[in-house]
Amino acid sequence: MTNPPRIALIHALAHSVAPINASFARLWPDCRRMNLLDDSLAGDLARNPDGLDAAMTRRFLALGEYAIHAGAHGILFTCSAFGPCIDAVRRTWPQIAVLKPNDGMIDETVAVARAGGRRIALLATFAPTLVSMPPEFPGDITVTPVHVPAAMDALDAQDLDRHDRLIAAAAGTVRGVDAIALAQFSMARAVSMVAAATDLPVFSTPDSAVRALRRRLDAGAT
Repeated sequence: MTNPPRIALIHALAHSVAPINASFARLWPDCRRMNLLDDSLAGDLARNPDGLDAAMTRRFLALGEYAIHAGAHGILFTCSAFGPCIDAVRRTWPQIAVLKPNDGMIDETVAVARAGGRRIALLATFAPTLVSMPPEFPGDITVTPVHVPAAMDALDAQDLDRHDRLIAAAAGTVRGVDAIALAQFSMARAVSMVAAATDLPVFSTPDSAVRALRRRLDAGAT
């Protein structure tokens, strides 16, 4: 690709916008980014007893179609609770590089786990993520879900230090795993504090996602 590619970043949480844009600015500054935010998605999912239903899938297909019509060469979704909906976008436009937020991080975390006991702790502040994301790991990996609900409340209240401390405290209680994975883009800001609270490898999604998407496009998956 001779010209810098256009990458669509599709967000369900406003908290995800800054972390992924910061990672792109550091790791792939010459790509052209467009940000699409529908901050009703997460709340609607949390309130919907049917979970990721056909109506939610249609909304994701509409977002994907908009991004493609806007000239996107690749699409990165940044909320990890909507895996099946993102799969539907992939199936509909197989010629476009469409990534879940976790794809890159899962690959990197699994590589570490397979060198050990094949066990990962998955930390999340948004409960539906711990339903949709564990099945994305390979079957030979044991995933231990860890919910840190008060951290999302702290983030919504702009109490960023408390958000990070709560995640780090939860990570510090984890035992019997090979690595810790922070499931959401909004949790990336806590990486250094989490790393200080544990002697385990810690992985977050934004940097891994940028690396994975760039590899896909460099390989010609446009």
